[in-house]
Amino acid sequence: MFTSVDDVSARLAETGYLASPAVATTAFLAARLGKPLLVEGPAGVGKTELAKAVAQVAAARLVRLQCYEGVDESRALYEWNHAKQLLRISAGRGESWDEARTDIFSEEFLLPRPLLTAIRGEEPTVLLIDEIDKADVEMEGLLLEVLSDFQVTVPELGTVTATRRPFVVLTSNAGRELSEALRRRCLFLHIGFPEEELERRIVTLKVPGLHAALTESVVRVVGALRAMDLRKMPSVAETVDWARTLLALGADTLDEGVVRDTLGVLLKHQEDVLRAAAKLDLDSL
Repeated sequence: MFTSVDDVSARLAETGYLASPAVATTAFLAARLGKPLLVEGPAGVGKTELAKAVAQVAAARLVRLQCYEGVDESRALYEWNHAKQLLRISAGRGESWDEARTDIFSEEFLLPRPLLTAIRGEEPTVLLIDEIDKADVEMEGLLLEVLSDFQVTVPELGTVTATRRPFVVLTSNAGRELSEALRRRCLFLHIGFPEEELERRIVTLKVPGLHAALTESVVRVVGALRAMDLRKMPSVAETVDWARTLLALGADTLDEGVVRDTLGVLLKHQEDVLRAAAKLDLDSL
């Protein structure tokens, strides 16, 4: 997939994803070693976008499992088409149960979900297991076989082993502690808020119409907000949204009025907006 770390950086940049050296190095190693990649960090820093960018670079199919509390085997792995099975049983009333069972537990009645779909894929595939920390602990146990051996066991059909291993990315917002068994099977990458220089480059790439001085001011203000004791600090995605907002408003500079009127783009809680409005000093930035 990649020939070097520099190749990762260059090819991801072509998709609009600017990777730090740590991100590029870990992505290269995950591809070269065939290991799942566990990406942890606050929301909005580019964890999910990394998987999408890798899929685009590799011309691979992106298979996404969005995790949530209560997601189970039938949503993640596979389930049987029960309605179709009942119709088949009704149509063959003269058959014995053994004859019917052989037929109804076959590929025709199987509904593959993201994990099984990715394992069985013969084309290049990126499997994104998004926000694994939102799933129950039992979900991690289900993933261990997939991440260790790249295989899935369907009791009625046997074990399905990947003929072409997918590139696997798991993301976590660190909402809960993940098991050591899961972590052990993955390469680990933490993506935090970027350095000012990288964030300027991201804003310039994503919002090319914003002039350089205003881009500089945007990044500095966002950095000052992140230094405050806020309930939810603005992410890179919100920095880009704010830059687009300023461009849409035709703002040439950042003054108190513009910042006050648009803080809701950056901050998502009223107490954060009030704290920022009281403490933010534009003259010192």
